[in-house]
Amino acid sequence: MKTEEAIVLIGGGGHCRSCIDVIEEEGKYAIAGIVVRDHAHREEVPGYEIIGTDADLPRLVKEYRNFHIAFGQIRSSHGRLSCFRVLEGLGATLPVIVSPYARVSRRARTEGGTIVMHNAVINSGVRIGRNCIINTGALVEHDATVGDCCHIAPAAVVNGGVTIGPGSFVGSNAVIREYLTIGAEVVIGMGVVVREDIPDATIVTGNPAGGRGRR
Repeated sequence: MKTEEAIVLIGGGGHCRSCIDVIEEEGKYAIAGIVVRDHAHREEVPGYEIIGTDADLPRLVKEYRNFHIAFGQIRSSHGRLSCFRVLEGLGATLPVIVSPYARVSRRARTEGGTIVMHNAVINSGVRIGRNCIINTGALVEHDATVGDCCHIAPAAVVNGGVTIGPGSFVGSNAVIREYLTIGAEVVIGMGVVVREDIPDATIVTGNPAGGRGRR
């Protein structure tokens, strides 16, 4: 395996297994192995070796160039953000990963560390920040902006012109009306229909959106 073609995945849970499938189908990188939080968090990842823990990252960055953060986020982006900052500080490269079964407009911009999973659609004029998850079957419509460290969950719909602040989560099958502004560190629950702007650090539940709480 050539080091420049290899990629190391951080996290060994269910989201990691989904990332593996996307990376294998994309065919740009050979997975060198999996890094887990510590020895108490070792899970079996079929076909791939656990090659270290978080404490080994300084050593691994000297051996491998490419890394991907392969654990998810729902209530908080802090874990992914912290890991991203550590890897950047060590000089790692975090490439954009796009499933060959996704549709990403040539007029969209997607930044480092982001993964676009199977059957997702990112349309013209969209800007996706760093270290995001655009999960299976999600739709991000024209001219929307998704900030750093966001997770757009499976089958969620972000309509045209929406702005989502960094660190936010949009649950499965949630729908955000066009041209709304969603703040930073917002959690939008599964199936929620959002019809008005949402301030920072808010948890939104109900359908249509009705329940509100502060994080």
